[in-house]
Amino acid sequence: MRALSMKPNPSTTGTGAVKAPPLLLGMTLLFWGWQAGFLLVGALLAVALEGARFIKTRWDFSDEDFHRIWDFCTLLILGGAIFAFTSNAGPGGVNSLFRGSALAVENKVGLSGEHAATALLRWLPMILFPVVLAQAASPGGAVPLTAISIIMRWRRRRALKRGRTMAPGRRTDVCYPYFILCLFSASIHTNTSQGDHTLFWGIGALLTWALWPFRSRRFGVVVWASALALILAAGYLGQNALSRLEPWAEGYGAQWFVHFLRQKTDPNKNVTSLGQIGRLKLSGRIVIRLHPLGGGAPPTYLREGSYRNYRLQTWYAGRSRFDFDYLSHTTNESTWLLLPGKTNSATVKIACYLPGGKALLPLPTGSGELDDLNVYVLSANRSGMVLAEGPGLVVFNASYGPGATLDSPPYTNWDFLVPSNEAPVLDQVISQMKLSGRDERETLQRVQAFFQGQFSYSTWQLSGRMVGTNETPLSRFLLQTHAGHCEYFATATTLLLRRLGIPARYAVGYVVHEPGGSGYVVRERDAHAWCLAWNQQNNTWEDFDTTPASWIETEDKRASSLQWFSDFWSWVGFQIARFRWGQAEWRQYFLWTLIPVLGLLLYQILFRRGRKRPPPQRTGDRDALMNWPGLDSEFYQLEDMLAERGAARQDSELLSDWLARVLAEPALGDLRVPLQELLRLHYRHRFDPHGLSAPDREQLKHQARECLAALMKKR
Repeated sequence: MRALSMKPNPSTTGTGAVKAPPLLLGMTLLFWGWQAGFLLVGALLAVALEGARFIKTRWDFSDEDFHRIWDFCTLLILGGAIFAFTSNAGPGGVNSLFRGSALAVENKVGLSGEHAATALLRWLPMILFPVVLAQAASPGGAVPLTAISIIMRWRRRRALKRGRTMAPGRRTDVCYPYFILCLFSASIHTNTSQGDHTLFWGIGALLTWALWPFRSRRFGVVVWASALALILAAGYLGQNALSRLEPWAEGYGAQWFVHFLRQKTDPNKNVTSLGQIGRLKLSGRIVIRLHPLGGGAPPTYLREGSYRNYRLQTWYAGRSRFDFDYLSHTTNESTWLLLPGKTNSATVKIACYLPGGKALLPLPTGSGELDDLNVYVLSANRSGMVLAEGPGLVVFNASYGPGATLDSPPYTNWDFLVPSNEAPVLDQVISQMKLSGRDERETLQRVQAFFQGQFSYSTWQLSGRMVGTNETPLSRFLLQTHAGHCEYFATATTLLLRRLGIPARYAVGYVVHEPGGSGYVVRERDAHAWCLAWNQQNNTWEDFDTTPASWIETEDKRASSLQWFSDFWSWVGFQIARFRWGQAEWRQYFLWTLIPVLGLLLYQILFRRGRKRPPPQRTGDRDALMNWPGLDSEFYQLEDMLAERGAARQDSELLSDWLARVLAEPALGDLRVPLQELLRLHYRHRFDPHGLSAPDREQLKHQARECLAALMKKR
């Protein structure tokens, strides 16, 4: 009887695949671990996989077991994807050596967009390793196609439900697909110190090793090696050409869509809508969510930036565009001190988007510390702007209070500068208000009363009549229309105070006023502009807003009747963004729920019933070991005896091809006809659905005995 320890061939396994050379997968796992930064993991996996060749004990995995193993790996992929795409932590290591330097800023990149995807791809050899290990530990050395094909599994289950008898499904060897996966994952390496040359030639050597069993016997080794060398050389040249495109493609990730979630404030300039005819339209889309901690009131303003130089209806930051300095975080890497030593009396939790992964943060006036802010880089300038680079959504705590701010004191003439074409109109307004000779406090009160009493808020602008060739949108607002939106009031107030000798700046951001959920929501139409006035007594900048308070009511009246529906989808998108960018606490609970599911699957695979089986014996009935039709054929005994003569059948070699090669030996010429007849009967016994009749089965046994006796005499 044919022993079970003999290697299965294509006719018995149904795979028809060439087996991977010994140690190939082990070396590939080592190479992957080296390139992907998991050398220890790769070594452990290689030892476990190649060690299965030397362990005689096998596990009798059924098709259902392989299905569970594949489901186990699928859940691992899901858990890995959730972890990768929701993690904000950047890689550590050498970055700590350069903390606070420009080099650390360049290298501190988190798992966002393409970084998360590449991280998941690097983990695939670890995640799918159980499938390959199960194949190596099983007696058949192959995986059923129903385990890795959902369609075939579904068809099989549907047929079984209908009561149809299903023949054993096809099986496949996953060694070479796993080999290709390991090489692909190794190519997504982050260890740039190894260089592309090491990666390329390492892959080339492994591919040569893997292709060796497939080489054509029609050509010699020299021809085969020369052709492969030409292919590798062409690939090397192509790789060098493609590597030149890498700087252009690097960083092009999937976070472009957040650009549409919040209008991005330019830290260098702010183009106003002064002079535009018609209605200024802003949507009711929610762009910021905040929640005061400790039960206090929310901040009135969330400032993004301030500007100092006005000309041609545009405010410019001046030199502040060049003075952004990197801020340092504390040891926990999520707390940033804006004003060390400042006493902060209130704290608010803010959730906002970073369009394109880089934007100005909307902060309360007097913010001194930011907690739980997981960004890669944080910098600030003299105008009080805080620029963050990080994931598409950040949720953090801002502690603030009265007193000092990030803004620098007035210096040079930037905070006093008034365009020459606006000066005559400003002087005329100052003369009408009779502000000359009054102190600073009284001046501010009269300016406030002037705009509140004689001006109104309007998002609609008429053309007006021309009163001179030097007329500007600001002069028309001050002398004719007396109506405009916040940009008119903020610009006019800033320039008026400067003309009166009071340092002032133009600020932009949002006003917080609308409750929403457990906190407050800020919509796009809540975008606002106001003036910052310098208080010489306290040496601080203070918010000075002259826009009539009715502007909030006016904007709210423009809300759509379907705003509730828009708010609902905004909330859904916000929850998805929280999960996507790792800001949701329930993400951790979801990952924890995967652990018992994975544990249950693993228990069912290993302990649901006895899987472990002793090493197969060379003696015994073949049908008692594996219930495959035709495995009791006496032809296998002839195959064993011929193998002892040095004519062993190669892996994946058909019996007919092997027998023709064996019978080419002159000493076996007298057995050519009997052995060919035996092979015909064996094939019928092995594959014919009706099997052999009793006389034919007896003929197979009788002729096999005669051939065995003849072979014994030829020893």
